[in-house]
Amino acid sequence: MAAPSSGGRGLTGEELLALPAVIDLDTANKALMIGRSTGYGLARQGDYPVRVLRLGNAYRVPTAELLKLLGLETEGGGDVTGDRAESGALAA
Repeated sequence: MAAPSSGGRGLTGEELLALPAVIDLDTANKALMIGRSTGYGLARQGDYPVRVLRLGNAYRVPTAELLKLLGLETEGGGDVTGDRAESGALAA
């Protein structure tokens, strides 16, 4: 998946919340405003700021962990990584 274009800067909050469940490392780098070489180096060393999944030759980052690191919450005010019942989404 290609990163949305935002003029060479990091991603906006709206763009971050629209990301799929898992993103490529280049998109995560852009969201964190980390250069490509630095991001891949951190991933290789196991020092990336969030969990990185290695799938063959590709790196993938769980979007929920990235959003949590950046302090973004869902529209309902709940933590994007939290249980839906806790955020009131399943309340009767």
